[in-house]
Amino acid sequence: MSEASGQAERGTIAYVLKGFPRMSETFIAGEIYRLEQAGLRLRLFATKQDEAYRHPVVDRIRAPLVYLPAVRSPSRSLSLLAWLAATVPTFRSAMFRCARRRPLGLARAAAAALAQAIRARWSWSQPRGVYFKEFLQAVALADRVLESSDLCHLHAHFAHGATTVAWLAGIICGLPFSFTAHATDIYRESVNPAGLLRRKLAAARFVVTCTEANRAYLLERAGGTPVYRIYHGLNADFTDLLSKAVQRPAPRTPSCLRILSVGRLVPKKGFDVLVDACGILEQRGVAFEAVIVGETGDPEDSGSVSPDGVDAAPPGSPAARRRYADEIRQRIAQLQLEQRVRLVGPMSQAALFAVYQAATLFCLPCRIVEDGDRDGIPNVLAEAMACGLPVVTTPVSGIPELVEHCSNGLLVPPEDPEAIAAAVCQVHAEPGLGNRLGCAAQTTIRERFDADESAQQLVALFRERALA
Repeated sequence: MSEASGQAERGTIAYVLKGFPRMSETFIAGEIYRLEQAGLRLRLFATKQDEAYRHPVVDRIRAPLVYLPAVRSPSRSLSLLAWLAATVPTFRSAMFRCARRRPLGLARAAAAALAQAIRARWSWSQPRGVYFKEFLQAVALADRVLESSDLCHLHAHFAHGATTVAWLAGIICGLPFSFTAHATDIYRESVNPAGLLRRKLAAARFVVTCTEANRAYLLERAGGTPVYRIYHGLNADFTDLLSKAVQRPAPRTPSCLRILSVGRLVPKKGFDVLVDACGILEQRGVAFEAVIVGETGDPEDSGSVSPDGVDAAPPGSPAARRRYADEIRQRIAQLQLEQRVRLVGPMSQAALFAVYQAATLFCLPCRIVEDGDRDGIPNVLAEAMACGLPVVTTPVSGIPELVEHCSNGLLVPPEDPEAIAAAVCQVHAEPGLGNRLGCAAQTTIRERFDADESAQQLVALFRERALA
């Protein structure tokens, strides 16, 4: 076999994901689709089967998808030995094969997982169980990778669980790995405790992130590992819808102000602040209606205990989203805004696009919450701007990289409903301002946040750093 043919055989990248497909992560599905269209060969591995809903772009992806064996982390109520006795048999065959093919790699990965479990333990009595779970998932992934002659690199999305699995699997297989970092996965110490983020940064061949703010934060911790900023751009389904719509916004001068906000129902989005701003608009006699589109969580999932046995819903979990949604509903009722403000569940991309088209403006008052969690650049801001909507948001994290105050949107301080109400009233009172901001917003997305260009940057990076 020639060297060239050997390189061709080992030209596939393993994409490691927590769940796929996920309704709130259309940008990942769009990225995978565009990478395939650019000629990269991918194989997808997910640590769990997450959601039944499939965005149309998912059906255009050709890469084979493998779900790793599902496993729950041990909790405080179950001894680690009992959990291992119940769980390890599922992975026994894969572990034997890895031990036969890569004994030193398996031993090194086990040692790394054990060391992290001890560093991050909840108490002196028992190591943190999630890392035993992720080690077993890494064994299952490594077994699949070692079976394949074409896989040469592992790349994970989100810097916590999926990246830990990819890192440990890379140790077992002797393959390099990289990861894409976003927001909650890098700013919350609890998801990468005891210096885990620094260790994964040091071990990675390279890291990708979606904002300059994220890149600066990661570079402070990355040692010599290169960190690249590549903006998301619009997802493929949204781009298709946009291409069939009018390219310039129609004049937005309705008698009733229509405010739209979209996002997962988590405190960092600031929906409660928006509701308070709506209360101020009501007091001022402004005719308006507001719609908040967001995921409230699965009613079947109690979520009262985290995977590691903490007696509280972890941030971002279905239970936490439902709790926050209940707080928002209570605030709407307290302010007697039931006829003005609607909280609705998630929508398909096509349905959401229609809602964007009908809105007067888009408002997302993002904040940094107590545990450090924050957004990078919310994808919904880019979607609203691409539709020609004037946006009102806050200068948190990477948002100022997208929105420039009074140029293509309005920026207000976080936690300030009065400032939000004033900005909304300004757009409503000055239709020319709203239309100017909307036109500039479309230009910004077209010139600086083009998803095809972002995909080409990522393709070039993979070819240079992973496939060379």
